[in-house]
Amino acid sequence: MIFLDAAATTPVRREVLEAMWPYLSGEFGNPSSHHTLGESAAAALAAARSGVAKVFNCRPGEVTFTSGGTEADNLAVKGIALARREADPALKRVVISAVEHPAVEESARYLERVHGFVVDVVPVDSDGVVTVDALRSVLQPGTALVSIMYANNEIGTVQHIADLAEVAHDAGVPFHTDAVQAAGWCPLDVKELGVDAMSISAHKLGAPKGSGALFVKGRLRLEPLMHGGGQERGKRSGTENVAGAVALSTALALSHAEQREQADRVALLRETFIQRVLDTVPDAMLTGYRSRRLPSVASFCFPGTSGESVLLELERLGVVCSSGSACAAGSDAPSPVLVALGIAPETAQTAVRFSFTSAITGKELETAAGAVETAVARVRNLAAPQAG
Repeated sequence: MIFLDAAATTPVRREVLEAMWPYLSGEFGNPSSHHTLGESAAAALAAARSGVAKVFNCRPGEVTFTSGGTEADNLAVKGIALARREADPALKRVVISAVEHPAVEESARYLERVHGFVVDVVPVDSDGVVTVDALRSVLQPGTALVSIMYANNEIGTVQHIADLAEVAHDAGVPFHTDAVQAAGWCPLDVKELGVDAMSISAHKLGAPKGSGALFVKGRLRLEPLMHGGGQERGKRSGTENVAGAVALSTALALSHAEQREQADRVALLRETFIQRVLDTVPDAMLTGYRSRRLPSVASFCFPGTSGESVLLELERLGVVCSSGSACAAGSDAPSPVLVALGIAPETAQTAVRFSFTSAITGKELETAAGAVETAVARVRNLAAPQAG
């Protein structure tokens, strides 16, 4: 089986399992408890926080552990917007891009539906890029927050986050980025990016599902979503997932150390794979920016097919991939991301996404490209009218 659905989740690395195991077994204490077991857990949590902060180039106190990327996005979008409006009732607008993950889009729509905010959507070009001019044209007085994802989970397009954050700051607006897909492949230095908040998720990095982290600049107020014991410096109540935090910190450190070398290697393999598919599959259409994309993502539309049928054929041929975001699995509606690129809905429904771990090999992708050619041909043959 060739696994090409790493944008949905990644296998847990052995080093991560070994690092977190003590906190799933003997070191089981609650970090809020004032005894030896609790103090040991608290020390592990603090070390994990410092590890994440080192990669982010921020202070440990600016890192909040969450249950994953979705919670981190919700906390950033809702928490920052609500806190800013409480301080200034005139701040009642939120800006997002047309290609955001549902965790960001639905958070913004919640603010609109329940709290009376206005959601302004920045359009993208045919490659999925948010330009500075597009963002500037949407920004209006009264904007509480801009949230634009770093790298798209479906098409792999990477945004010029530092430039976009500068536009927001020129208007006096804080900037959040969903870096869930970018983590492990792109730089995460929050000072270089110029962001005020940033979300990541552990299971995209070789750690287990159920852990994430949110950076929020220290001076920026945040309204918590979870209330109770005041953990995470009051930003996220609830007994902390110590093992999950240790796992996330370990996986982040490993991926950060390998980033440059692995990103360059995988990008070359991705380009060979893309070209092979475009050369061998008639009418195959690459989606997203050809060069400024994640090293790990190659996404196509195959007009004249059903994306789901192609997926089934590929799995029969030993290749596992997806038709788009795992968070939209089970939906037969065309991807809003692809439609935002100007792709016709009927073509968008033929989408297939291939996403790789850093361990992918050229031989695996060569085999996968051959399987794509075969799978698409089979689906098209079955869909063609039969003579007689």
